[in-house]
Amino acid sequence: MSNQKTTSGGFNFMTALLAIVICTVIGILIYLFVLGAPGNFDAEGHPKQGNYLGMMHAGGFIVPILMAIFMIIVTFSIERLLTIAKAKGKGKADVFLRNIKSLIANGQFEEAIAACDKQQGSLANVVRSGIEKLQSVHSDTSLDNEQKIEAIQKELEEATSLELPMLSKNLSIISTCATIATLWGLIGTVLGMIRSFAAMSAAGSPDTAALATGISEALINTAIGIIGSVVGIIAYNYFSSRVDAITYSMDEAGFSILHSLKASK
Repeated sequence: MSNQKTTSGGFNFMTALLAIVICTVIGILIYLFVLGAPGNFDAEGHPKQGNYLGMMHAGGFIVPILMAIFMIIVTFSIERLLTIAKAKGKGKADVFLRNIKSLIANGQFEEAIAACDKQQGSLANVVRSGIEKLQSVHSDTSLDNEQKIEAIQKELEEATSLELPMLSKNLSIISTCATIATLWGLIGTVLGMIRSFAAMSAAGSPDTAALATGISEALINTAIGIIGSVVGIIAYNYFSSRVDAITYSMDEAGFSILHSLKASK
């Protein structure tokens, strides 16, 4: 195998863990000092009329965790956006591939490698590995054409296997948080409804304040959980489609390299 270049980027395990902890702490601080600011409540401790921050605070202890989950989704979405943008490289992938096909067809291997170095992306790294292997086996008379094709295919597969984990890294965190946001919001909804029914079942006249608080807690937790889940699902599907597009470009480039070798048979 040639000396393969790989695209680096994204949070490693420790950085990702630290980011999750920081988002959790920030979520708790926002709940305590922003949502729970005294100005959001009246003299009796109830949220002021039309004050949404105070209403969100009324959602209870579920809210800071939901806020943390939402911030984790946003943080890792930004991380994936920057990493995949870097992996895409400079310029348009289709223009780069057309240029590479033309150079390979004309046997300009050094120029093709230089174009890969200029593009600086995951696709370029895979293509560069394939071109280097093609260049090394092209004039090797000890190998027949099938052996050359097999060697290049192996090189392309190894280069691709080095790039794909970087592209899909941390996507599982986004998808997991999108699922947890909904479930955690439902937990808050259930707890809020329990509080509401407890107020309704009280002896004598129902405690309207407790009833309103329970319903508010249920609805707020549901809303925050759904918003976090929607953002997470959209982000996960978007980045998955970007990864698929880059993977398809790698496959297309590999086919072009193999086709050039078969055409020279």
